[in-house]
Amino acid sequence: MSQEIEYPDNNSYAAEKVKHFPHAPGVYLMKDALGRVIYIGKAKDLRKRAGSYFYKTAEEDERTKFLVQDIRDIDYIQVESEVDAIFLEARMIKDILPFYNRALKDGKSFPYIQIYTHEEFPRVEVTREPQTSGVKLYGPFISPIYGALVVLQKIFQFRNCQLTIRSDDPKLRFFRPCLLASIGQCSAPCCGRVSREAYRKQIHRLQRFLEGNKKQLLKELREEMQQAAVALRFEEAGMLRDQISALERLNECGDLEKNVQPEVFQMDPRKGLVGLQKILHLSRIPRTIEGVDIAHLHGEETVASLVQFIDGIPFKQGYKRYRIRTVDGINDFASIAEVVYRRLKRLREENAVLPDILLIDGGKGQLHAAAEAAREAGAMPEALISLAKRDEELYVLGQDEPLHLSRHAYSLRLLQYVRDESHRFAQHYHHILRGKKFTN
Repeated sequence: MSQEIEYPDNNSYAAEKVKHFPHAPGVYLMKDALGRVIYIGKAKDLRKRAGSYFYKTAEEDERTKFLVQDIRDIDYIQVESEVDAIFLEARMIKDILPFYNRALKDGKSFPYIQIYTHEEFPRVEVTREPQTSGVKLYGPFISPIYGALVVLQKIFQFRNCQLTIRSDDPKLRFFRPCLLASIGQCSAPCCGRVSREAYRKQIHRLQRFLEGNKKQLLKELREEMQQAAVALRFEEAGMLRDQISALERLNECGDLEKNVQPEVFQMDPRKGLVGLQKILHLSRIPRTIEGVDIAHLHGEETVASLVQFIDGIPFKQGYKRYRIRTVDGINDFASIAEVVYRRLKRLREENAVLPDILLIDGGKGQLHAAAEAAREAGAMPEALISLAKRDEELYVLGQDEPLHLSRHAYSLRLLQYVRDESHRFAQHYHHILRGKKFTN
C-alpha cells in the first residue's frame, strides 16, 4: 500500500526534490497537497526547467504565481529526446487534464503528411485526421509544417488537389490546370503534362526525403542562399533562408508507432469485436477485453497495469495498477504471472465474470507465464492471447504458430488499442498521479 506524505504548508518539499532531478529531457508533474497532478510540463533539461518554478521570479510572475503557491510535490518521467518529451506531455495532459494546463486540453492533435499511394497520381496533404489504409503517413510533427509542404511542393511538384486523375481519361488534354501549374509548383498531371511514371518518380523522391535523406537537399539550398547573398540578391537569400528553416522543422518529428495518437485514428469497435470472434473461434461476440502490461519505473520499481474495454471502448473505472510483490529485479515473465494470478483469483473469489479476452503485452513466453498463472488461479478466460509489438504477431493459447493479421484489420487495430492503452497506463502511473493508492 502506498504511504501518504504530509507536506509542509509551502512548496519547499518539491523545491528540494527537484534538485535531484537529472539533467536530461523528460516530463515533470507538479502535485498539490492531495497528490493530484495540477500541472504537466516538458523539458530539455529536467532539473533546470522544473527548478525554475522555485525562483522568486516565478512566484511574482502573473502567469505562474498561483501554480507555484499550490505546488507541494513534483515527479518526473525521463525520456530519450526533447521530441519524445513533447509527445509525452501532450499525451498525459489529454489523459489527466491537470487544472493549470490549458493549451493542450482542447484535444488538438499533431499533424501528419499523408500521401495517397493508392491513387494513380498520388496527392499529398497535411492532415490532423489521417487515414489508416491506402496512404503513406509521415509524422506526427511537433511544428506547423504547412510552410515546409509549400517548399517541398516547389521542389517535387506534387499535387494537393482533390481531383480524381486517370492517365487513360481522354478529357485530360482539354483540362485547364490551376495556378500552381503556372507558377511551376505542380507538374499538372490533371492535363496530361506529366506521365504516370515521371510523376511517381517525383513522389518516390519526396518519400526518400521524408524518410531521412534530407542532407543533400539542405546542402544545395544553403549553397544557393550563400551565392545569392554574395551576389547581393538579399530578397532571394532571405527566401531561401526561410525555406531551409521550414525544412529543418521536419526533423522535429515523432515516430508513427511510438508516438501514436489514438484519438485521431478512427476505428469501428464493433467490426473489431466481430473479427476477434472469428479469428479466436469464440462462442459469441466478445464484450469485455482486459489488457496487461509491465513497466519498470526509473529502472527500479516494477509495476503493472490492467485496462478494461467494454464493447470495444475503454472503461476507465475498470483500470487497475499493481505493485509487483513477489519478484526481485526485472523479470517480466514472473511479473506477468503475478498480476494475472492476482486478478483472476480475485474475480473467482468474488464470483465475478471473467473477461472474454485477456491480452498480454509480449510474445509466446509472456503468454505461457500468464496461462500457468491462470491455471493456478483456477480461472481461465475463454481467450488468452498475447501481442508481440515488433512484428505485431498474435499468439493464441493452444496454437503453436502466431497469427499474422492484416495491418488494416479492425481486429488487430482494436487489440493494438488495448495493448497501447495498457502501456500508457503503466508508464504514466495514472493512479499515483490522481492521488490514488496501489491495488492491494
